[in-house]
Amino acid sequence: MFDTHELGRRPGALQRISRTVEAPADLGIDGVIGVPQGSPVELTLRLESVMEGVLVTGTARASAEGECVRCLEPLRQDVAADFQEMFSYPDTDDRGHRTAAADDDAEDDEDITPLEDGMFDLEPVLRDAVVLALPMQPVCREDCAGLCAECGANLNENPDHHHDAVDIRWAALQGLADSLGTGEKDNMSGAEAGVDEKQEK
Repeated sequence: MFDTHELGRRPGALQRISRTVEAPADLGIDGVIGVPQGSPVELTLRLESVMEGVLVTGTARASAEGECVRCLEPLRQDVAADFQEMFSYPDTDDRGHRTAAADDDAEDDEDITPLEDGMFDLEPVLRDAVVLALPMQPVCREDCAGLCAECGANLNENPDHHHDAVDIRWAALQGLADSLGTGEKDNMSGAEAGVDEKQEK
C-alpha cells in the first residue's frame, strides 16, 4: 500500500517515490515465464494530484525466469513494465464520510479505482503491467536453433547434427530395388555354378 497524504489534494502537486517491493505470487504467465515470488521488484513512481484524485505513473523492473520455447533450457530475462493508473478521491461530506452520490457514482463506474483513506494498492496494476511486458514465447537468444525434431538433440550444442532424410515415397521402391538386386545376385550365382559344372565335365 502507498500513502498519498504527504502529496496533498492540491491539483498539480507532485511526489516521486522509489521503492523495492517483493514480487507477489503468480506474477507472470503460467508455465512460460514469470517473476519468482518474493524476488525484488524495483518501482519508480510519479504521483500527481489532479482534480479527480491521484494519477500514478511508474515503471517496474524485475528479473523473470522461465524456459526457452525452442531448446527448453532455463532462462533469465530482465523486464521493465510501464504503467499509469488513476486512483480517485472518494467524495466525502464535511465530516469525512462518503456521500450517497459518491456511492451511486461508484456503482455506475466499475473502472474507477478509489483511494482508501488516502492509500492505494498497486499490486493489481503491477500484475497487469508486468504480464503484458513479458514475452509470450521467450527464447534464450534470438538465434536459438532449438531441438532436433527427430531425436531431441540440442542443435545449439551440435550445429552440425543432422539425419539423412528419406523420402517415404521412394522408400518402397528402394525396398523393391534391394529385393530385385538380391534376386539377380542369386540367379547369377546359379548360372555361374552351372558353367563350372559343364567345365568340370
